[in-house]
Amino acid sequence: MLRRAGAAASDHRTPEAKLDEAVGLARAIDLEVEQASVVALSALRPATYLGKGKVEEIAGVVKTLDAGIVVMDCALTPVQQRNLEQAWTAKVVDRTGLILEIFGRRARTREGALQVEHAHLTYQRSRLVRSWTHLERQRGGFGFLGGPGETQLEADRRMIEERLAKIETELAKVKRTRELHRESRRRVPYPIVALVGYTNAGKSTLFNRMTAAKVLSADMLFATLDPTLRAVALPHGARVILSDTVGFISDLPTMLIAAFRATLEEVIEADVILHVRDVAHGDAEAQLHDVEKVLRQLGIDPQNDKTDKRALIEVWNKIDRLGAAERARLQNIAERRPAEQRPVLLSAITGEGIDALDAAIEARLSASRVLIELELDPADGAGISWLHRHTEVIRKAMDEQSGRLAMTVRAAPDKANAVRAKFARPGST
Repeated sequence: MLRRAGAAASDHRTPEAKLDEAVGLARAIDLEVEQASVVALSALRPATYLGKGKVEEIAGVVKTLDAGIVVMDCALTPVQQRNLEQAWTAKVVDRTGLILEIFGRRARTREGALQVEHAHLTYQRSRLVRSWTHLERQRGGFGFLGGPGETQLEADRRMIEERLAKIETELAKVKRTRELHRESRRRVPYPIVALVGYTNAGKSTLFNRMTAAKVLSADMLFATLDPTLRAVALPHGARVILSDTVGFISDLPTMLIAAFRATLEEVIEADVILHVRDVAHGDAEAQLHDVEKVLRQLGIDPQNDKTDKRALIEVWNKIDRLGAAERARLQNIAERRPAEQRPVLLSAITGEGIDALDAAIEARLSASRVLIELELDPADGAGISWLHRHTEVIRKAMDEQSGRLAMTVRAAPDKANAVRAKFARPGST
């Protein structure tokens, strides 16, 4: 496991912190890391990335440890990867290849597998190294760590192009299907709340806490990949659809962002975005910048621009790992922020702070939706059914004096006028 010194300058991380993350990525696919080190370089070599002396030094380490794989936490060109493999007589995987390998193992749904395969083949199209598995079914994945070996390059290239064309056709169908699902959800008046954040920030644990679901959550990078949606009832009766999404990471390959665009559109369509942060992590601020960068690529302003219809709430997770002094410091920082940018401190593991998060979600939803008081004839079953389909029914009770049905509903601004025109009497709010 190698990490080039100086590569972290642009993202405010130390080389050691980046190396720890790279080790975590390797262990996420069950690799046994025998040795990890930071390599200081004065210049990059076009042929081998590393200098000649360093290549020879590492060759000795690889031979001594009898290592089969060397992971480089950087982006290698196809030529550099091939030359290093020849020099070390071992498989060489760069950061992009490692992340693609993880995604390939984590994908569980048909959509996720297609997206990962598309990204994998796009990456391999320029390489065509012997590790490509030609989609062999025996391994059940799209990996870099084994396979049948080389065949003719032209046959490989043709197979990749044909497979990519087929996947793109299937992904276009997936996108249309997802849009149909979104359209049906728009007809059901439940707001969408999406979880985003750096990988291993605790999104899935928080999702399980809020929904009583059993989504895989583990102390590893990219423990979950495929999006999951569940309906959740908030304390004051409002119902929302909570969406768990793929975690982000620094230097996330652009091909993965493109491949997972259909999945990430769940975030784009959300009414409220919960940015889950691991405030106990030493690189919490650097992780914040990485997530905000991806959000901006999706057209989402992480600073809660008032022109943006979405509301973003920062969730400062894992406070159970902090001492009393650090918790008090973070609480003080949070309270000094403007209301629309104030984070919520919580622990998804213990449940501390969940009530405050529920209240924050309800407050953000209330700010963007209109409460309307109505009175209906109890026999107007069609009208009552219409309200349940097009609005969020907050309260429903029979008025004993008038014999009419009193209802409080909450509607999106674009539907409020339709509700008033159809049901509200003069003087309704």
